Amino acid sequence: MTENVEHPTVTGPGTPPAADVAEALAEVEDQMMQLAAYVRGAMRQVATHIDPALQPFGLKILRLLRRCGPTHASALAESLDVDRSVISRQARLLEELGLLELAADPADGRAKFLAVTPLAIEKMAAVPGGDKSFVHARLAGWPEADLTQFALLLKRLNSPAGDEPNPAA
Repeated sequence: MTENVEHPTVTGPGTPPAADVAEALAEVEDQMMQLAAYVRGAMRQVATHIDPALQPFGLKILRLLRRCGPTHASALAESLDVDRSVISRQARLLEELGLLELAADPADGRAKFLAVTPLAIEKMAAVPGGDKSFVHARLAGWPEADLTQFALLLKRLNSPAGDEPNPAA
């Protein structure tokens, strides 16, 4: 039978004990899971308001096209980090809903640009509260200093290694 032996944790000056770090990491993970659930729900709600058949990923495509203008499917796939076949399937659905149109690329007659339709723009604008993202709605009242710090922390989290040095340190 194995005896439970607590091993001392070696920490340096200013380094919190491992148990405190583990607890803090668990809290961050819990909060990120809540945020992800909120984002998914908000995306579903907005997509359904635009059209009951619109999938949340289709909404992502529409928002990206509205922001960037007509775009090749391959560029969309790269930007959204999905296979081009996913874009093709969503484009067909969006086109059937009248929310997306295909236009020939004048530089390459075989290639097509995907673009939002006036109907898509109208329906996105008619979303209650405007088509502001949930992030904008949730953070609009935060002080500028908090927003700046939050952006820096997210940038650090999203860096390739996830460990950019903290500029405030």
